[in-house]
Amino acid sequence: MRKLANSELERKNIEEFKQAQKTPIIIVLDDIRSLHNIGSVFRTSDAFLIEKIFLCGITATPPNKEIHKTALGATDTVAWEYQKDVLTVIDQLKVENISVFAIEQVENSVMLNDFEVEKGKKYALIFGNEVKGVSQQAIEKCEGVIEIPQLGTKHSLNISVSAGIVVWDIFKKLIVLGEN
Repeated sequence: MRKLANSELERKNIEEFKQAQKTPIIIVLDDIRSLHNIGSVFRTSDAFLIEKIFLCGITATPPNKEIHKTALGATDTVAWEYQKDVLTVIDQLKVENISVFAIEQVENSVMLNDFEVEKGKKYALIFGNEVKGVSQQAIEKCEGVIEIPQLGTKHSLNISVSAGIVVWDIFKKLIVLGEN
């Protein structure tokens, strides 16, 4: 085996990325404190051609040197928008017939491995504050809640790790349906 050089990876340029068909997933980051987490979610979103990121509450916005450290230019490719209130964003997404799911640990959550995607449906995934998680008010407005199964003692993952796991799983399920 030989490691591929960057020139062999057939990466899209910014214009090709913007013109490409996007994965029908929107990410909502609410009250994310860590600029590195925000940048990492941008980078994951670029990797999977995510449609858009909403940055809400105290979540910082580009341009920002600390976000750029982990985003590595993904803030130039992935569409994003700042909205102060996550509840307004949820209402807006629902009006657009987008299925909104919080990523959290709650009663009657659906485990990620059991979550089924539907052909032709667009999904919005809400990730909350590193300490407090997704707010109860936001959870109550969602269609449902997806939980990442965990077996250890912490039952807690870094927000950027959670986003990577959930986006990859849903992306993979959408591919099976021919959605990407």
